[in-house]
Amino acid sequence: MAKRSKAYQAAAALIEEGKFYTPAEAVTLIKETGSKKFDSTIEVALKLGVDPRKADQMIRGTVSLPHGTGKTARVIVFATGAAADAAVAAGADVVGGDELIEKVAAGWVDFDSAVSTPELMGKVGRLGKVLGPRNLMPNPKTGTVTPDVAKAVTDIKGGKIDFRVDKQANLHFIIGKASFTKEQLGENLAAALDEVLRLKPSSSKGRYLIKAAVSTTFGPGILLDTNVTKVEF
Repeated sequence: MAKRSKAYQAAAALIEEGKFYTPAEAVTLIKETGSKKFDSTIEVALKLGVDPRKADQMIRGTVSLPHGTGKTARVIVFATGAAADAAVAAGADVVGGDELIEKVAAGWVDFDSAVSTPELMGKVGRLGKVLGPRNLMPNPKTGTVTPDVAKAVTDIKGGKIDFRVDKQANLHFIIGKASFTKEQLGENLAAALDEVLRLKPSSSKGRYLIKAAVSTTFGPGILLDTNVTKVEF
């Protein structure tokens, strides 16, 4: 078993083994478990009672966090003409048509989100092998395939996140930084949980939210009480 750092062990000592914390307790405690050397990212991991092999149980969605993520997302936009100009004005990091498609096809993925106009999706669709595994493929369901690319860029830069269940029915997303107040983290967590719960498919039987944990970058996980989905201080 890999040896844990002193910082990790100190953080783990703050967490009661086997205890399931309410969301409010967890976001209060999580601020104390982050690295003292940098502003840790706060991550949430969920285990859902769905079968991702079934199309109607492939949970995927977006949510705008009330207080953002604490980082500025790098956004590229596949667009030409007036749409490209609008994307640049909205703050997109890289904008282009065929030349950008070729660049990504060659393996360049130094960005956090990709947006496309509908008319270019015929060409962008060929990037599935590059973008798909990284959850970066533009998709109408997440608002990243749209004629209004400027709004999409503004939303993403403002703290909009997207999430998708993996093959093992796990779902991951971030809710901010350790420097956030507990209230800010609580409101971000509540917004994300509300959206995940809203997306519960009617065909899913049994318990939907099976397991949940929150952690900092490189830090120990804090188990959440899945019977409590409201964040109340």
